[in-house]
Amino acid sequence: MAEPLNVRVVSNDSPVWEGEATSVVVRTTEGDLGILSGHEPLMAILVPQAAEVLTVQGEREIFAISGGFVSIFKNRVSLICPYGELAKYISVEEAEKGKASLYRRINNGHATNQERMAYDKYVSQLRAARKWAGKND
Repeated sequence: MAEPLNVRVVSNDSPVWEGEATSVVVRTTEGDLGILSGHEPLMAILVPQAAEVLTVQGEREIFAISGGFVSIFKNRVSLICPYGELAKYISVEEAEKGKASLYRRINNGHATNQERMAYDKYVSQLRAARKWAGKND
């Protein structure tokens, strides 16, 4: 059996999750990236999305990631992001409300950087929550 990945998900204000995994899937500016044991060293920019981790116990963990970086080195995978949260703790209603409140300002080009970051957070929350809901069908 291949050596497990040591995965850490860290947001600006706190650690989100840490554990051993058999695979990680994230979305970068270059597209989706699947990470398995023995992956070549890499650093890439993450986009707002739902990251997926398959733990060594066979559990599937889904995270809302609002951008940031992924670092891979010697079976250590770090997702470093402004915002990260486990999908199972996300309130879809709050995320939809937050996204809707910022949508017009973003599209009109009147949004501040903080509003854009908040919008990215809501988008990633909705993507992760939808993926999580699909997981539990």
